[in-house]
Amino acid sequence: MNYEEIQRQIAELIAENSKGSTALFEAESKLAHAEYELDTVEQKAFISAEGSVADRTAIARLKASQSRLERDLRRAELNRIKAKVKAIESALISLATQAKLMQAEVRL
Repeated sequence: MNYEEIQRQIAELIAENSKGSTALFEAESKLAHAEYELDTVEQKAFISAEGSVADRTAIARLKASQSRLERDLRRAELNRIKAKVKAIESALISLATQAKLMQAEVRL
């Protein structure tokens, strides 16, 4: 791997990392909307249900199961994006270290 290739890879990773912040914002926004939807569906179902508190809670949870699934999928999406951003940052650090080592070798 030569110095120009390292520079190219660093530039590509920086561009990908900047897309990551936008993706993080979008995923966080989707998660917030999914949590809002879950809370709304669950509370409306609880209020409209009849029976003991335990029965009403169980009914509300059942009626909100689809919203809960959507929320969990959005959370998984957010975690996947966070992991990818972290991997990109690690790769950047690794490439920067390689570039410094190559500069040190050239000076010798």
